[in-house]
Amino acid sequence: MSGGGGKRCSSPMLHATSEIGGATASATPPRLLRRKSQRGNWFTKCFHAAYYYLDDPPHHPNAPQVDWEVPVKIGDEIRAAVPVNEFAKHVASLHADGDIGFSREYEAIQNECISDDLPCEHSQHPENKRKNRYLNITAYDHSRVHLHPTPGQKKNLDYINANFIDGYQKGHAFIGTQGPLPDTFDCFWRMIWEQRVAIIVMITNLVERGRRKCDMYWPKDGVETYGVIQVKLIEEEVMSTYTVRTLQIKHLKLKKKKQCNTEKLVYQYHYTNWPDHGTPDHPLPVLNFVKKSSAANPAEAGPIVVHCSAGVGRTGTYIVLDAMLKQIQQKNIVNVFGFLRHIRAQRNFLVQTEEQYIFLHDALVEAIASGETNLMAEQVEELKNCTPYLEQQYKNIIQFQPKDIHIASAMKQVNSIKNRGAIFPIEGSRVHLTPKPGEDGSDYINASWLHGFRRLRDFIVTQHPMAHTIKDFWQMVWDHNAQTVVLLSSLDDINFAQFWPDEATPIESDHYRVKFLNKTNKSDYVSRDFVIQSIQDDYELTVKMLHCPSWPEMSNPNSIYDFIVDVHERCNDYRNGPIVIVDRYGGAQACTFCAISSLAIEMEYCSTANVYQYAKLYHNKRPGVWTSSEDIRVIYNILSFLPGNLNLLKRTALRTEFEDVTTATPDLYSKICSNGNVPQHVILQQQQLHMLQLQQQHLETQQQQQQQQQQQQQQTALNETVSTPHTDTNPSLLPILSLLPPTVAPLSSSSSITPQPPSTPTPSPQTIQLPSPSDLTHQISPTVAHAASPATPATATASANASPTTPTTPTVPQQSTIPTITPLASQNSLTLTNANFHTVTNNAADLMEHQQQQMLALMQQQTQLQQQYNTHQHHNNIGDLTSVMNNADNSPTSSSPTTTITNNNHITNNNVTSAAATDAQNLDIVG
Repeated sequence: MSGGGGKRCSSPMLHATSEIGGATASATPPRLLRRKSQRGNWFTKCFHAAYYYLDDPPHHPNAPQVDWEVPVKIGDEIRAAVPVNEFAKHVASLHADGDIGFSREYEAIQNECISDDLPCEHSQHPENKRKNRYLNITAYDHSRVHLHPTPGQKKNLDYINANFIDGYQKGHAFIGTQGPLPDTFDCFWRMIWEQRVAIIVMITNLVERGRRKCDMYWPKDGVETYGVIQVKLIEEEVMSTYTVRTLQIKHLKLKKKKQCNTEKLVYQYHYTNWPDHGTPDHPLPVLNFVKKSSAANPAEAGPIVVHCSAGVGRTGTYIVLDAMLKQIQQKNIVNVFGFLRHIRAQRNFLVQTEEQYIFLHDALVEAIASGETNLMAEQVEELKNCTPYLEQQYKNIIQFQPKDIHIASAMKQVNSIKNRGAIFPIEGSRVHLTPKPGEDGSDYINASWLHGFRRLRDFIVTQHPMAHTIKDFWQMVWDHNAQTVVLLSSLDDINFAQFWPDEATPIESDHYRVKFLNKTNKSDYVSRDFVIQSIQDDYELTVKMLHCPSWPEMSNPNSIYDFIVDVHERCNDYRNGPIVIVDRYGGAQACTFCAISSLAIEMEYCSTANVYQYAKLYHNKRPGVWTSSEDIRVIYNILSFLPGNLNLLKRTALRTEFEDVTTATPDLYSKICSNGNVPQHVILQQQQLHMLQLQQQHLETQQQQQQQQQQQQQQTALNETVSTPHTDTNPSLLPILSLLPPTVAPLSSSSSITPQPPSTPTPSPQTIQLPSPSDLTHQISPTVAHAASPATPATATASANASPTTPTTPTVPQQSTIPTITPLASQNSLTLTNANFHTVTNNAADLMEHQQQQMLALMQQQTQLQQQYNTHQHHNNIGDLTSVMNNADNSPTSSSPTTTITNNNHITNNNVTSAAATDAQNLDIVG
């Protein structure tokens, strides 16, 4: 059956093709259709109006509902809903024996879906295949989303890789789809308009692990038009784990009518903290995201569109979480197994891996234990004095107990003397210093990255520096461009001494110098300004230190928030670095400041505060910071005095910077450690740049040598008369031989070049070219070989005595990538007269001019590559370095798009098909 030529009304799940005033075209009397030709203009006008004036809710015939909550027998076991109070025990039993229970359940779901074999013929239609991001991720025919027809459109153009998916007790609550491709942007936005979508949930980054996961289908700035839909970016709020974008969409073909809206607002909830591989470290941020995005959908709006890359793994995880949270709230039971079986029949591969299936259960255990943690202002006021509630929260907050592996660096003998107390940074969140070569433990400092409202690395919490860690502290400030330091510990002359420079004595290390600038006394704190200067260059960093030893018992609650506002004040040359928070042990005082300042911004943004989430995640990254429920009560108490006019939301606003590499991290060291890989295109550009630099240096060297040789040859020619046939090495040949790659051996002094017969054409120096950069990729080594030296008189004699019937040829290693260079030969019995000498000299001059042109071209290429490298230009067709090198050698692999690297170092993508040529499973695509 063709993609659009089948019987579209055969499935009860499919909606009508078009609508006219709320009535479907299929309901039009047959006699009216038969008399269409008699009413031509009138009918065409009405038919077009069905699309142009479309503003009614799409009508979908009710699909047969399956009661997925009833028990079902799979093999010898009965699977049924689990009561909420028994769910934690149930999950623990599934985790037993190496998660064997999860493996059995997930395998049963996988086997059942394979046996169903539901048709997806529209996805396989030749005109629709290019619209699929991955070949094996298709849209089932019975549940796929149909795009409404446009005038003159082919029937099979109603296809988009998207399916309707049920929610909890609500049919068609979601649309699961893939990350849009450039060829499907217009289809995606038509679907958003036609299905009355108000919320888009995106659970992927554009690029992850160097692979393109989704294309940017919304405007970065201003307005973009996608087909008949115009999209305008109104607002963007960047938060630590997700970003919310407000988009205004407008239908350009809709005629204005009173009952018809031509513009609508759509909100995109973009989760940015799902790791490149696997599942999130903790479920709390994901649960918060699911609750916030799901609750934002208006009751009268259409389905929530959920997509990741393939639209199955993370997409399915989100949908199951939302349904189970609603089931817990309404019925106090959980049935993950039954619901996933149900929606797997609506889109393939939902919840794509067993790891995601396990994460679902662990997240629901956390949701049940913590309850609702997003609190309104009045709830914060009520709960600050509820001791049983705070004690229970404290027990849940400190549930995680670190093992030795979690604090391995802190426990090293070389690092143990750098710790003041029993609070240590967890390995995955500790702050790294630039390591010193050969010095074990030089990258360690007792400091942890903590997230704030805006960023995952908003704060660095650390202990008061000791005498032998002062330089480590300022190294950390220098390494991570921290321009604000908050000091909450009081000073003494013994254990907690001054660690900053005074006016007379700066602090110096091998790389930087810290100088004191000035000091300002405020009501409850002291402000000091410093400058850190680089020893090697003129780079410098201004640092402001706010010292408030009375925190948080300040003169009045308003002083607390005045201090927070001053901390978040940005200087003119602010470089987006973290805020360093220091107390005696890097404990409760510092973490309370981080929590209060973050929650104040959150309260301003969404009128709710999630104290539990911040407190628990801070404990998980720095265990031991909370010592009792009273520490949690302090946060509630301070937050209850929050004024309404701080404007911290505007002061701390960030902007998403889209790069074609993995999400940027604050420093190169953590970037390398974050995924263990540097993008392959960066490696390739570095190698090409290095290659061109070597070629340029080589040419410069050869020009100098050639000039010296010409001067010597001119002097020799003027002073001597050569009477024998000229068999010596032609002076114009020397630079050409020296242009061979260093791995090709130059002619030795014992080698000779026999003159070619007169009938053999002699190439001119201008026709001899350098090997192209792609040819030299495997040939150029870091060491540039010296040029071949002129032949000695003995060599000339040996050449003259050589037999003409057995010519001696130079020995050159066989290199398939090196073009053959025919040496310039002189004619037999040629007397080198002044005229002939000038002829040779002119050839050499022409050759030098040609080399200069080549050098200029290489310099231009080098500049282009340097610009590409600096801006990290990403090309979708570059897979890994091996495939690129193979392509450079004209040996493209079948699994990679064909890439040609020309001599001008332009990378040309010859792949005319979409990314659907790859299989999601083979590419390790999850989600």
